[in-house]
Amino acid sequence: MDHKELEKLLKKVKDGELDIRDAMEELSSFGYKELGYAKLDYHRELRRKYPEIVYAEGKSTEQLKGITEAMLEHNSNIMITRASREKYEVVRELAPEAVYHPEARIVSITKKELRRPEGYIAVITAGTSDIPVAEEAAVTAELLGNDVRRFYDVGVAGIHRLTAGITEIRQASVAIVIAGMEGALASIVAGLIDIPVVAVPTSVGYGANLQGISALLAMLTSCPGGIAVVNIDNGFGAGYFASMINRKEEK
Repeated sequence: MDHKELEKLLKKVKDGELDIRDAMEELSSFGYKELGYAKLDYHRELRRKYPEIVYAEGKSTEQLKGITEAMLEHNSNIMITRASREKYEVVRELAPEAVYHPEARIVSITKKELRRPEGYIAVITAGTSDIPVAEEAAVTAELLGNDVRRFYDVGVAGIHRLTAGITEIRQASVAIVIAGMEGALASIVAGLIDIPVVAVPTSVGYGANLQGISALLAMLTSCPGGIAVVNIDNGFGAGYFASMINRKEEK
């Protein structure tokens, strides 16, 4: 239940169209639903504007099926991250309209359109190998109601490729910069623009990259201000955070 749905419910009670007992019945599952292996948070959409998002990795097929069925009862948009194609097929049996975004490894079910902010989010990668993490960020942001523009393979090995799109990047509300190796691209982008930068270190790189730790430390110790750093390979976290910034920019 989101703010609009709650407002409609309360208005029906006020206007005498809905009995208080019936309203109480609708609100009885307002908090969360106990599934035994999960507590599904129905209240999250009202608190945070977005419904609970499901992390598929580590969940069994039966657990994912049960969670999806419970969410479908509430007619909310559903986003399932880190989902294999096998798990997508399980979800599609319950909801034929489910869409699989293979590079992002996200399953989405859209029940209602979200209000779109005027601004857009720029998603930038250092290399082609960073695209899977970038797509997780980009698709997350799009499913949360944002326009996204992609600028891929513009890293420090050929920085002139970045300058070709810098004007369009500057006009975004927020930029997500994804880089592995030494993670330098986030610092360069932040030094060229005056909008918030969400930096995502990736595990892409040779041995001394330490599966993303080198890029993470480089981004955390970056010189330009205005950079927030999320966890290694956490495209979802970056897309969600950037979406919140873009939403606030509209106010």
